[in-house]
Amino acid sequence: MHCPFCSAEDTKVIDSRLVSEGDQVRRRRECLSCHERFTTYEVAELLMPRIIKQDGSREPFDEEKMRAGFLRALEKRPVSIEAIESSIAQIKHALQATGEREIDSLSVGERVMEQLRLLDEVAYIRFASVYRRFQDLNEFREEIDRLERRPTPKSLV
Repeated sequence: MHCPFCSAEDTKVIDSRLVSEGDQVRRRRECLSCHERFTTYEVAELLMPRIIKQDGSREPFDEEKMRAGFLRALEKRPVSIEAIESSIAQIKHALQATGEREIDSLSVGERVMEQLRLLDEVAYIRFASVYRRFQDLNEFREEIDRLERRPTPKSLV
């Protein structure tokens, strides 16, 4: 690491600690030439897999597109932004943890629906109705019946 003050190549780490829920390492460094101190942050660079669409085309993972889907489904629902961001982070982490270079969009959609089911059942039904392209009221009823049969974390306690 080059010193930002004198551009010397030799620096030493004085202190390291985890920050940002353990996703980053903060390092306090000292230049061995000019003895100035500075801070650096280190994060693991994990690539998001590319998304294979239903038509076979491929596109980069788009976090904003996923966030827009969450926000649309959760519109006027009592769910905090923190809970939404946590769900998005969990999905991103799960996708990165697969180690796959590509993943199909259906798998991503199922992960989104599962997170929505945990956050808010109404939002889950909203998203599922669009995602699964419900054609009539019977499909809504079937999904609601399926939802009522599945245990939720709240009912497991």
